Order: sequence, then structure tokens, then C-alpha cells
Amino acid sequence: MSVTAPKGWLASGVRAGTKPSGDLDLALVWSEKPAVVAGAFTTSSVPSAHVMVCRPLVAAGSARGVIVSAGIANAFTGAEGTHDAQRLAALAAQATGTPADEMLNCATGTIGPRIPVDDVAPAVKVAADSLSVEGGTDAARAIMTTDTHPKTAVRTIEIDGTQVTVGGMAKGAGMIAPRMELQGTLLVFLTTDADVGVDALRAVVGGSVEDTFNAITIDGCMSTSDTVLVFANGASGVEASTSEAFADAVREVMAELAYAVVADGEGATRVVRVQVSGAASSEDAKAVAREVANSMLLKAAVWGNDPNMGRIVQAAGQANAKLDPDKLVVSMCGIVLSVGGNETGRRAEAEALMRQGGEVTIGLEMGLGDADAQYLTCDLTPEYVRFNGDYTT
Repeated sequence: MSVTAPKGWLASGVRAGTKPSGDLDLALVWSEKPAVVAGAFTTSSVPSAHVMVCRPLVAAGSARGVIVSAGIANAFTGAEGTHDAQRLAALAAQATGTPADEMLNCATGTIGPRIPVDDVAPAVKVAADSLSVEGGTDAARAIMTTDTHPKTAVRTIEIDGTQVTVGGMAKGAGMIAPRMELQGTLLVFLTTDADVGVDALRAVVGGSVEDTFNAITIDGCMSTSDTVLVFANGASGVEASTSEAFADAVREVMAELAYAVVADGEGATRVVRVQVSGAASSEDAKAVAREVANSMLLKAAVWGNDPNMGRIVQAAGQANAKLDPDKLVVSMCGIVLSVGGNETGRRAEAEALMRQGGEVTIGLEMGLGDADAQYLTCDLTPEYVRFNGDYTT
């Protein structure tokens, strides 16, 4: 049920006509009770109209729901696009009887076109009338664009003897290299029935996003629309502002959804896990991990089952981080390929493991400290190039 698993949350997914495929393309998530919200947004200098409209509302800390349009990103559309985003949110607020400043809105799809709000308006009313506990599945389908399947996750924990649930859904398969700040295209929505203060919720979201969605990449391209929203309506009656179990549940849901996004990368056949250890600082560790994960040469080599240590070292070397080649240990699939610049002669072992399929792990031991970091990415395949070569034609 994803976002409708927690108490008091309803959702729907309907057809509005913004996806040329004819699939569901308008999702609505709504709480039966007042709720607080925290979020993180793209740091792009050309944010979508919906990001610009959402930011101040999320900063206020209260929101009952979100309407999400798929197929048209409504990004780089000027003042008219901003007006369109405001109108779409207003229609959803009116249809659900929600205060206008408590209805958020997001969009994902092609950059440039505006959302035809007049054409979409009837579907907004249908979405509101269709809200139900069972609607979580349709909502998760409706936010998809190039995704091959819906991405959902749920965690149920016990706090003081009472169940608390966190549910989430996400979309994303291309234009994924999020760098979000608290305040791809990646759209992520989490709901919970925990009673959480807005400041506490912001702290949980900020910590969780950094180690999950801000640590994945598919193609190194940051979206204009990246958004993570987490809503808490308190329907369980359980106060969880200081609960570590609640914070862990939110992070686990985000981590599961982040992994699902990478695994569904456009044309991807396998997930690549880049693990950096022994760095001089956490900033250095993440910089190296990000650079290696974004290497097109390395991602292509993974697709070809080529344990090319040189691709890893080249990428690590261009990171803005302290690195001593004489101390660097490089491995793939658990097989050490090089120690301080001396190859170990174990390429054949690594290749044999790569050819077995499944996740590929790349390790870099820096030998300079005790900081570590991890990034998730996927291989680069001919299918990715074919898909993106005619995306709008």
C-alpha cells in the first residue's frame, strides 16, 4: 500500500493525459488529519515551477497532501509555469477541502512544456473522489515516467507498545544525480502516522536524505525537479520526535527506495556499490565515491564485465580529495586488484565473479584516516544511449 500503509493516509492515481503512453499520470496523496511536513529539494539553478512553489510551503511546516503530475516537468517555463503550478495545487486543495497553503504539488517529465491545467482539471476532481486506502498502488504507478515498475517501501515499528508505520513511494530511472538540500527526476514521498514535531522531522529527513538519495547516481545529471517530502499526521497517537527507532525506519524506507531507483536505471542491468574507506575526511570519502560512481568509463566497463582497475584509479584521482597513490588499495567484487600501484595479478578472478551477474562492489582503501562513504550507481549500457538518443523525438 506504500504511502497509504500508515493510518489516516489516502491516495489515488488517475489518467489526466499528460503522459503520451496513456498510462496513469496524476497522483494524489492526502491525510484525513492535519499533518506536518519536511522536505528536501534540488539545488539546481533552474528549479521547476513546482519546486519554487513548494519550497515556501514546506518551510512553513504544515501540509495535508500533495498532487503529482507525470509526463511534463513544467520546468524552465517562466512565470506562466509558476502560475500553472499554483493553479494545479489550488484545484487539488479545493477538491479535497484542504487549505490552499497545505496542498503541495510536484511534476516530472520533459523539461520545457507547460502543464495544460485546463485539460488536467477534470482529472484532479476524479483523483480527489477516488482517494482510498487501496489507492497507494495506483499513485505509485501514476508518478512513473521512464520507470519500469512502481517503487514502494513500508516499515512498521513499535514505540511504547503501539505500532507506528512509515510508508513511501518514489519514481526515478534517469536524470539521477541528486544534490538536495533540506528545506531527479527523483520524486520521493513518505508518509507516517507518527506524531512528530516539525523540527524533529526536518532533522530526520536531513540526515536520511544525505546518506540515501544524495548518495546515488545513474547518469551524473541533476534534475530540475528533485524533491523528497515526508509527511507526519500523528494518527497513531504515538509521539516519536525523539525516537531513534522512528528515525531508523524513515532512513530504511529511503534507503530501500534509493536502491530501487538505481536498480531501475534506464537500460541498467546491475547495481554498482562504490565503497570508500580510510579517507582523511568524510568529505574526501564522499568526493571520491561520487567521482568513481559517476565515471562513464567505469560504468561501461562494468557492463562489459571488465575489471579495469585503471578506470577506478582515474576517477578517484580527479576527485577534489586527498589521495596518496602509494597507499591506495583497489578491489572489485572483493578481489584486490592493486596495492599502492602494484597489480596483484587477480584480474581473471574478478572477471569471473563479474560474469556471474548481480551487484558489483568496488572498494577503495585510502590509507589516510578513518572516514568512509558509499555511493550507489549502475552500469552504462547501449540501451541507455538508445533510449536517451530520441527522448523527445
